Amino acid sequence: MHRPLRDLRISVTDRCNFRCTYCMPKEVFGHGYDFLPKADILSFEEIARLARIFAGLGTQKIRLTGGEPLLRRNLHRLVSMLKETAGIHDLTLTTNGSRLVEEAAALRAAGLDRLTISVDALDDATFRAMNDVDFPVHRVLAGIDAARVAGFSPIKINMVVKRGVNEDEILPMSRRFRGPHFILRFIEYMDVGNSNGWRMEDLVPAAEIIARITDALPLEPIAANYPGEVARRFRHQDGGGEIGIISSVTQPFCGDCTRARLSADGRLFTCLFASIGTDLRTPLRAGASDAELAALITRVWRDRSDRYSEIRTNATVSQPKAEMSLLGG
Repeated sequence: MHRPLRDLRISVTDRCNFRCTYCMPKEVFGHGYDFLPKADILSFEEIARLARIFAGLGTQKIRLTGGEPLLRRNLHRLVSMLKETAGIHDLTLTTNGSRLVEEAAALRAAGLDRLTISVDALDDATFRAMNDVDFPVHRVLAGIDAARVAGFSPIKINMVVKRGVNEDEILPMSRRFRGPHFILRFIEYMDVGNSNGWRMEDLVPAAEIIARITDALPLEPIAANYPGEVARRFRHQDGGGEIGIISSVTQPFCGDCTRARLSADGRLFTCLFASIGTDLRTPLRAGASDAELAALITRVWRDRSDRYSEIRTNATVSQPKAEMSLLGG
């Protein structure tokens, strides 16, 4: 499908301090869940080396994810290492925002270019119910303020919309995160992993999200920033800023997807909905050369045929898939 390898998402941990029902439901990821042992997780030096190899194959953008990436101690050290990677022009991080008050300044000083923060509701009761650990929304909002003080702007705000849970928050979120300092993105509820109990009737389609906003805050579409951008972009007609819609279910974008994913334990996945990945950690630790690792990555990418969202049916929903907490979003 002539899809270049432009974007690499690197999960630095499979652990998270939230138990969001659409990602890491407490019923599955509860007390005693078998998370990766430390020895299985790639070191910062191993991540940096693989990043250099990916950059040599054309990767230009790296996004650090998890789990919750800020649970990885001294993550700013990794940011500094990746910032030195030739060919990487955009270094970003996706976080739940719970630790940004403590970490935002160090991340910015280390060279992080951009931040994406997950905020699924402004209503505190709804937010606590969705993260399912009773974490208050005001602490995430304080983290967003700390990120702005540190110099991050615009900040992307991600909201996963689930029917009967938080669709009433679409307009409050649209009003709260207007203006030049934010880009608000709404994400259709997806059947990631095997644990979130996804049903089509829980989906709020992108068209409905746009209609809800436009009724109160008129929008107009704008062009993509680059080929392969996942979000369809809109702006407020009165100049109040930008929003995006990620519509993997109703308007899939497999055809121009340029993203690879490196799991915390060093497996290469070519799709968010993949069931298995290719082990890079074993050859890396066994002494494989950069050229040998590059050849392995190239072979995997050239053989890529993923288009899960284009062929999604009720039957495919139940097929085995890696959990998003391992791959990153």
